Amino acid sequence: MSSKIKVEAPLVILHGDEMAQVAFEKILDTFVTSRLEIPLVEIDLSAENRLVTNGQVVIDAVEALKRYGVGIKNAGMTVNRTQLGELLAKHPDIDSARLHPLATKSPNGAIRKGIGGNITREDIQFRNLLVKRPEWVGRDIVVDTMESGGIKESFNELSGATGVVKLMFVGSSGDPVELHRREVQKGDPWLLATNDLEDVRAWAHRFFQRAVDEKRDIYLGLKDTVIAGYDGVMRAAIETIYEEHYREQVEALGLSYFYELIDAQAARLVANPPERAIWGVPDNNTGRKLYKLVEQLKQFGIPDRKAQVSISRMSAGGGDQYGSFNAPAAEDGILKVIVDGEEKHARHIRKGDPILLMSNDHVAIRDWVLQVFRDASRKNKEVYFGLKREYMEYDEVFSTVITDVRRKLAENDTAPPSFMIMRPSSQLIKMITDPPRNALYPAQNLDGDIFSDISAALGGSLATASSIIESKDGTMLFEAPHGTAHDLYLKYLESDGKEAHFNSSALLFAVANALETLGEREANATLVEYAQRLKEALIDTVAAGVITGDLKGKTSDPANETLVDMQGFLDAVASRL
Repeated sequence: MSSKIKVEAPLVILHGDEMAQVAFEKILDTFVTSRLEIPLVEIDLSAENRLVTNGQVVIDAVEALKRYGVGIKNAGMTVNRTQLGELLAKHPDIDSARLHPLATKSPNGAIRKGIGGNITREDIQFRNLLVKRPEWVGRDIVVDTMESGGIKESFNELSGATGVVKLMFVGSSGDPVELHRREVQKGDPWLLATNDLEDVRAWAHRFFQRAVDEKRDIYLGLKDTVIAGYDGVMRAAIETIYEEHYREQVEALGLSYFYELIDAQAARLVANPPERAIWGVPDNNTGRKLYKLVEQLKQFGIPDRKAQVSISRMSAGGGDQYGSFNAPAAEDGILKVIVDGEEKHARHIRKGDPILLMSNDHVAIRDWVLQVFRDASRKNKEVYFGLKREYMEYDEVFSTVITDVRRKLAENDTAPPSFMIMRPSSQLIKMITDPPRNALYPAQNLDGDIFSDISAALGGSLATASSIIESKDGTMLFEAPHGTAHDLYLKYLESDGKEAHFNSSALLFAVANALETLGEREANATLVEYAQRLKEALIDTVAAGVITGDLKGKTSDPANETLVDMQGFLDAVASRL
């Protein structure tokens, strides 16, 4: 008779890439298939298989999650041009001109949208991690952002009726051309933003000249992979200015230039700041938040954070910038927004100017707010919303929905948790410099992406946090918030598998969370107990000082730390089961 725990319901397993996949396979072998009699629905979401199937596996993943309800997703690569070229060379029969966007883009957004899920990121409650905070008081870092254009000078409003929003362009021919259309419901917010490419270039000259004059290392942060037709256009223009006019000067002065996606770069700069730098964040909506945070950090520093930090990120519905239409203008002309035949807004643009049209779904916003309040009540958390209500009708709808949801909860004799609404910049500052005992910070998609990476980095490591994606129909997807660890994977390959340095805590915690949810749904007390013991074993292993290299010196007793590789860490956890 098998000693394995029998599980009736299938568990969806979404495989990924590189070092994270090596770890995932070992975790599944050690803690799932060897101990449980469980049906697994396995889907290969590696970059290569997404390409080979022309994105079909992403659709398969969404369908499997909606059908079975509980899944675990591993980190996957978002290929750059070089990597895409290498994959295409490996598969010469693939016609690159016929590739679906799902074949080459990150699958994360499509999966979240497909299941209608929002993200909650929480610190794993390790008891003995005492992260040494970087010395920020007086740090010589300045943030430079564009004063004009972008979200700050967008046109945004709430739809007065259910209908269609059309983005029209009138160029040299004089004939209106439809660039994009999307359906909106009454009460849905929508927004049009553009940037003048000449203003972007002028900003770039000022930015780089300031770096040279003040002899500062240069950091530039945008989200060009997700918003290629907007942030990507700005990045190309800015880096052309750098290459043609400033690279030689910068290198002659012994200075460095770094480009990174804004979420990863924000985490790196806040948690491991350079001595002297200028940080360029051209998007003025994001730039002003990070400017205010850095100024606060220079004055007050980063306090020890003894409480768990949780961030709820709204990624279902319209998805703000992540679900936008974004593209450069093909020629000089006029942009017009038409809603059900009525012109709502028009503005001049020039060839190459980046265009962004985004909207959100007020029903999805309501579902998210309900999820936030439900999660906060269940875990006894205070809620701090970040909204730009003073000049953003787009954000005002969130405030209205919060009031409506709170009233409906009260009518049902359900007390909502304690909550506050503040500006997103104040929300970010509070989360980092004045964290309350047990708080949940809800944020829109792009803000949530940036804020969660900063918070995770300050928690010690991206591998010390958990990520949960939940939809209103109860579909649950658990994942680690970190990436595929490309640099560690190269070392793993070079050493023929002998050097496996990877912190698998977040992946292991995600597996335990998924098993616990599965057990609760099928009333399988033995499985629930096993999942809880697995989490306890993970936390106890770190409490005993058995850690991977990324946590070296970050425990309360550095002298008694035992450094192990990935396999040694998993063995240590298994021994505590």
